[in-house]
Amino acid sequence: MKVIAIIPARYASTRFPAKPLAKLGGKLVIERVYEQVAGCVERAVVATDDERIYDAVKGFGGEVVMTSTEHRSGTDRCREAFEKVGFDADIVINVQGDEPFIQPEQIETLKRCFENEGTEIATLVKPFSVEDGIEALENPNSPKVVVDEQMHALYFSRSVVPYLRGVERAEWLHHHTFYKHIGIYAFRAEVLKQVTSLPQSSLEKAESLEQLRWLENGYKIGVGITNVETIGIDTPEDLQRAEAFLNSRN
Repeated sequence: MKVIAIIPARYASTRFPAKPLAKLGGKLVIERVYEQVAGCVERAVVATDDERIYDAVKGFGGEVVMTSTEHRSGTDRCREAFEKVGFDADIVINVQGDEPFIQPEQIETLKRCFENEGTEIATLVKPFSVEDGIEALENPNSPKVVVDEQMHALYFSRSVVPYLRGVERAEWLHHHTFYKHIGIYAFRAEVLKQVTSLPQSSLEKAESLEQLRWLENGYKIGVGITNVETIGIDTPEDLQRAEAFLNSRN
């Protein structure tokens, strides 16, 4: 399989403007993401809507393409970039531009999902541990995933699913393996084109989770398990935590 990674990167983030150009350990956030991904796929490309990000990526020697400012999601931006690049890939991986600690082994786990011919889209999950605590499990900003026996996603929710009837809530993590969604996706090339043409679905609107649109339309989402903790950067406070994490690793 030929694999391309597209890294959407917007300048105008509501919670953290100019986030891709923030410095983390002396390098740009977008530079760290690019470096983590570029070595384990045939081609890696940043997709942006801003000249400042475009120039910065060119500056550190990365490949970058300009895309529309009108996209509603990173997936839409990913499709435009893929079509502009013109690379004949089998699999397109959409890597969040604010995940500087994404690991090559996680990319490999995504690729392996497509060994199952029924998989059209793939994503990652990380099991919640008892040490995470019930507060982490109940955090609506950390979507949960229910999977079937073939490791395909049945549902994504900001609520805790499944509900453990007859078990005290404080004990749920002791009685069931709950999965935390890691927001990275891979698509078969033709499927990426199809899903970005779909209208918003009712479940997607209810939960504000784009992947529910794909499930509602019958697409099979393969799920790979990772035990690697990543730190996504959504706010300036997240950047401070990422800096501390980087320093602890060094």
